[in-house]
Amino acid sequence: MTVTCATPAFAQSGFTSAYTDLDIEQCLVLEADDFGASWACPGYKGFPVMVQEGDLRFSISYGFEPEKNSAGFQTLPPFNNLGSKLEWRLSNEKGYFFPVATIVRYHTADVETGENKGQVLVVTQIAEGNSCHIAYVDALANKDANELARAAADKSGDFDCANDEPEVIGKFTAY
Repeated sequence: MTVTCATPAFAQSGFTSAYTDLDIEQCLVLEADDFGASWACPGYKGFPVMVQEGDLRFSISYGFEPEKNSAGFQTLPPFNNLGSKLEWRLSNEKGYFFPVATIVRYHTADVETGENKGQVLVVTQIAEGNSCHIAYVDALANKDANELARAAADKSGDFDCANDEPEVIGKFTAY
C-alpha cells in the first residue's frame, strides 16, 4: 500500500487529499464463489476498505463495520471495474485529519459490446451509519472532473443515505 498526501491550501478549506493504491491482488480474500467475491483491503492509515464483486459489478464499503455503516452493495448499472487508486478526502474539523469521503474511478462497459466505454468518478460519503454514494462525475465528459468530485466530497456529512439520491454532476455520457 502506498500513501501519498497532497498539500493544497487545506488550512483555508479544512480539506486535503491522500491517495492509496487499490490493488485487489494485494487484498485479503474474504469469500469467493462462482457468483462473486469480497476482499478486505488496506485504506488510508489502515482504515478498512471492503471491496465486493457480483455480476461483474464492483462495490466498496468502508470502516470497521461496513455492514452497519454502509447503504449496502452500491454500484453502477453497467458492468464495471475499479481504478487502481482511491482518493481520500480528509477533514481537519476535529483538529486532526480523518477520512470523510472517497473518490474512486469506475471503468464502465458498453452494454452491447462489453468493451470499456466510460469512466465515472464515484464520490462516497464515509460516516458512521451513513456511508453511501453521494455523487457521480463523468471523468471523460468533464475536463474538470477531479475538481468537481472533490467539491462534492467536501460536502459530505450533509447527505442522508436513506432518503437522498446521489447527484450527477456536470455532463454525463458514461452509460
